[in-house]
Amino acid sequence: MTERGRAMWRTCLASAFRTALACTIVGAATLYGPEWILRYVAFPAFSYVTVILIITDATLGDTLRGCWLALYATCQSVAPAIITLRLIGPARLTAGTTALAAALAAFVVVLPNGLTHLVAKRIALGQIVLIYVIGYINGAETDPIMHPLRVAASTALGVIACVLALLVPLPRLATCEVKQSCKEIGQNVTTRVKLYMKAFCAEDATSAMASVSQARELSRNSSKLYQTIKRYQPSMKWERLPFKIWRWQNVNDKKGEKLQNMEIALRGMDMVLASKTPIPSSLLAGEVKDGIKNIQERVILSIKRVNNIPQPSVTPETDLEKPDECLQTLQEIPETSQDLPFYFFLFCLRLLETISVAKPEEIKAKPEDNNGSVKTKSRAWVSDLDTKKFMPAIKISLSLGLAIFLGSLYSKPNGYWAGLPVAISFAAAREATFKVANVKAQGTVIGTVYGVMGCFVFQRFLTVRFLSLLPWFIFSSLLSKSRMYGQAGGISAAIGAVLILGRKNFGQPSDFAIDRIVETFIGLSCSILVELILQPTRAVNVAKLELSRSFHALYECASLCGGKPSKAEIMESQKKLRSHLNALKKCTEEAQAEPSFWFTPFNASCYEKLFKSLCRMADLLQFSSHAIGFLGEQGKGKSPQSKEILGDVEKDLKSLTESIGLLAKSFEEITLLKSLDALEKALVKNGNSSWDIELGKTPNPSFSSPGSEPEKVLNTYLQHCRGVADGIFIAEEEGEEVKVDKSEVVLSLSALGFCVEKMGKEAREIEEMVKEVVQSENPSSHVNLHEISCKIRSLYK
Repeated sequence: MTERGRAMWRTCLASAFRTALACTIVGAATLYGPEWILRYVAFPAFSYVTVILIITDATLGDTLRGCWLALYATCQSVAPAIITLRLIGPARLTAGTTALAAALAAFVVVLPNGLTHLVAKRIALGQIVLIYVIGYINGAETDPIMHPLRVAASTALGVIACVLALLVPLPRLATCEVKQSCKEIGQNVTTRVKLYMKAFCAEDATSAMASVSQARELSRNSSKLYQTIKRYQPSMKWERLPFKIWRWQNVNDKKGEKLQNMEIALRGMDMVLASKTPIPSSLLAGEVKDGIKNIQERVILSIKRVNNIPQPSVTPETDLEKPDECLQTLQEIPETSQDLPFYFFLFCLRLLETISVAKPEEIKAKPEDNNGSVKTKSRAWVSDLDTKKFMPAIKISLSLGLAIFLGSLYSKPNGYWAGLPVAISFAAAREATFKVANVKAQGTVIGTVYGVMGCFVFQRFLTVRFLSLLPWFIFSSLLSKSRMYGQAGGISAAIGAVLILGRKNFGQPSDFAIDRIVETFIGLSCSILVELILQPTRAVNVAKLELSRSFHALYECASLCGGKPSKAEIMESQKKLRSHLNALKKCTEEAQAEPSFWFTPFNASCYEKLFKSLCRMADLLQFSSHAIGFLGEQGKGKSPQSKEILGDVEKDLKSLTESIGLLAKSFEEITLLKSLDALEKALVKNGNSSWDIELGKTPNPSFSSPGSEPEKVLNTYLQHCRGVADGIFIAEEEGEEVKVDKSEVVLSLSALGFCVEKMGKEAREIEEMVKEVVQSENPSSHVNLHEISCKIRSLYK
């Protein structure tokens, strides 16, 4: 078994043990506890639900936060419910008024979207279902004050069980999880650097590709480790008080951020090796190879310092100002583009060293504006009044009200089982509706069937029934981590089993199972129906819109790269582009899971290729910014005319980035088109047929034609680079010209040349992919992107 497999099993076993322990505490309290507990904790089923909502893959920080969220949720639901029941009177509740009251209460709970944590909303919605539906079932026997308080007491029991389970035998700390993940990422990065160096210096392509394959597998593992850090960092804030009390050493919050900043350099190394361009043996001479290995050792030591790993007492400090001996041999700009990958790999290695030894403030985008953050918080409620912010509240209120109403009509004693699945599975963000409903239904069914089988086998042994939950929690934990079921399916499976095996005196298990499955189906059907009515936009259309937004972000990023922006502006534009690309990836996965019905099938493979090409383009633009920044620093003090000398290089880069920006802007407009037929109809309607006259005047570059603009830019760029290197590094001493070392500027200029070449190739691939997307959406039309762009511009002139 691999290390990753062992780690996954350890996580699942630990999570299952703590979940089973918390459920055992609830079961022991409600089945064997004193009478006063049974009198107040009247809904043990919701205690189990609370446990599953809070403790799933939780740390101590998550549980402490869960205590606060449960208290907040109780204030949101129980206090208004007491007033409502006192005013209406439980005896006057009907199926309609109950559904209406629950819907209004749910609307109020969900309305402050973004300000309330998802767990708090789910707990509050579950409490609302129990308070109003049980009040309707019991009628006049319901106490308007004690009934909501009993629901609150049931919630409190679940929360207390979670805290106790997280403390036994030792607390699971978010700080330790983040620290361990940072340590593993440091080891991961170190191993990948060694593998990339091994592939770079390999004499045959087979061994090189073997090393690259290993490094890519480690890269996928590191992505999951970064997700772990992102998942547990908010929980660390809730553990600061215990740290202060017990005087434990906290972990550096910025460590994971610094390690993640190194990923850009590693992606650059992978980009070189993925091109499969053979490195000329003349460039990898013995002295150069030894010097590169020395740089590698320094980088590895720097990474270990970031992770606070003890080093030998005598460790040389890294001086980035001092040029490396191996780099001093690189005094000339490469004659051909075939040599550029070699220089770019060395540039990435140098960049990795620079990032690893940088101080935290140097890699930080810009300090936070406290005044701005206060203003942002003060305007949060105002921004929530937007129509889009109302949509989640409207959807959940209608779904919950309809589910309670239909569930109560089907079976009044079990009506709340239709509302609970809707309440505890609420998601504020858009989901793949059919896929999520499917996995919830499957999880509920298999969990319920397992519970019925457990009751049948161990019907006389209540304690053994509890023990049978442990293997099921392990299985549910595995389901939560699977791509097929995810967290929604895993939680549904866990709840389905524990509600049967963890209770008694609820009738025949088989009858209860059938009623609960039917009620769950009613609740999920109501959710799907409301989703389709209120938000009929297909995930395919959302993915298409996000693709257009990604092109707009690329246009802005490319426009900045061609100018002279500040470092903060570059980082902000890169952050925006990455954000849109992540949203594009999520929308693509959602569209892929959505059934096509009678619509045109979604071209998922083409969207995935576009996503990868756009990510590479974003990386290349970031590398270009780094190279320009290094050139500016290296030119200072070398020659008073350095700015003028660098002008030609900047013009070449600006020419290419402007072309890429114009292309991205054109693709932004094209991908927004509903169809080519709709464009033709709009042209006819406007009486605009002059687009063909302006065809040759459209400033839309083409990267697919032979001898296109990128090749011309690269050739002129390499010519200008030679003049730049000679001009900056010729100094005058007593009237005589003295040549100085220019290896660093040669490295940066060559790396920039590699980016110029690759950006042209990526633009060509993006153009082909966009054409394929448009063709798949318009199968009966001939697609000419240049012609379509001209028509769009003539339409909106």
